[in-house]
This record gives sequence, C-alpha cells and structure tokens, in this order.
Amino acid sequence: MKSVKIGNLTLGNGKPKIAVSLTGKNQNEMLQQAQQIAVVQPDLVEWRLDYFQDVLEITTVSQLAAKLRQIIPIPLLLTFRTQAEGGVQPLSTAQYFILLRQLIDQQLGDAIDIEVARSRQNVIETIQAAHQQNLPVILSNHDFQATPTEAKLVARLTLMNDLQADIAKIAVMPHSAADVLTLLTATHTAAEYLPLPLITMAMGDLGKITRLSGELFGSVLTFGSVGSASAPGQIPAQTLRSLLNELQLDAQNK
Repeated sequence: MKSVKIGNLTLGNGKPKIAVSLTGKNQNEMLQQAQQIAVVQPDLVEWRLDYFQDVLEITTVSQLAAKLRQIIPIPLLLTFRTQAEGGVQPLSTAQYFILLRQLIDQQLGDAIDIEVARSRQNVIETIQAAHQQNLPVILSNHDFQATPTEAKLVARLTLMNDLQADIAKIAVMPHSAADVLTLLTATHTAAEYLPLPLITMAMGDLGKITRLSGELFGSVLTFGSVGSASAPGQIPAQTLRSLLNELQLDAQNK
C-alpha cells in the first residue's frame, strides 16, 4: 500500500494511527482542549473548524492555528465538515470553498479534508491548489443515515483516487452487523487494488469494531476522543491506543 506523509507522520503502514478532533466553539475552549490533547499525544490532530464560531474570520483562525501548534506540535488536519455530512455550522458552497482556499493559501495545517460530494469542479480546483502547496488532501464522504452497498462504497473510494486524493475517507452509519461487515468488506476490497491509503469507519456502538480493525482490513487512521467525541462511537484515545497495541499483527501474519 502506498504511504502518505502528513507533517512528520506516515500513514499507510503498521497499525492504524490515532487522530483526535478539536471541537472548541471559541479560542478559550480550543486552547483548553489543546492542553488536554497534548497530554494524550495522538498521532494526528484534526481541527473541526465547523465548531469554531469565528471560522470565517481568517485572521483569527490563523492566529489560533499558530497557538495550537505551540501547544500540540503534532501534524494538524484542517476540516470543515458541512451540515450535509454531520457538521455544525451552515456554509454556502461558495463560502465552503473560499474558506478551504484561505486555509490552503496560508498553509495553516499539514493536510486538508475536502468533501467529495460537493461541486465537482470546485473539488478538483481545490485539490490542485492544495497540491501546489504540497498539502496532502483527504477526500471524504460521510453518511450519517445508512450504509451503502459494498459496490457503492468501493466506487466512492475509487472516485476519490481518480480525483487525485492522497487519502480516501468514508464513514457510514450501520444499523446491523451486516452493515458493519459491508463496510469492512468494502475496505478490504478497495485496499487490495487502490494505490492510496484509506480511512474507513462505521459509526455508533455497532461500528466500534471498525475503529480497531484497520490493520487487518486496510484502514490506516482511527479517530479517538479526548473529552467529548466528535462522532458517535469514538473510543477514548488512551483506551484506543491500548487496544490497538493488543491487536497489532505480527509481521509474519501480515
């Protein structure tokens, strides 16, 4: 499997790396969360900008990004999750892509999340802008209602690869054990032939197993929580680390 570097972190080999999301609504909450996350020392920090009330004030965002880097010198993923995919604040399509371009142009993070289901031309242009800044792109898709078929999941991951994503990410909502198996099977299938790292998960309690089994099925990153979770089913990061260590495969079994 191809590996990708985000800052000094390499995704694509070994046990899944651990990400934790920052979800503060204002600067004080953000800095308090950052202090808590620094103690846990995850592999990656995601700034969920849709939680941040002043997200459209790019100077404020830039200044806060600098403070975050001082507190947690860990690779930073910048994400604005739209309401269509489980996010908090409403932004128009134009506002969404303007924000992403500002984040990219000012190089405020080490990677950026772009939702693949948004305007295709804008997605393509934003990917190109990120790559011009040598910024890795995670193309993502989140279904908080259901789990699509295996064929649809594989097709979405394949589309992300075709659009030149560096990493492809999918999250789904399972309603049965069969849905969880569908997500895992699609992950394994796509990981067998797609030349880019994958991040996949089924959300909620039913999907918790998918946050632990990435090394076996082909997902390179898993999201844990410090304090409140940013998505249903997240496991506390410190517990997650212990479980991943316990489940790590011997080299001869890979």
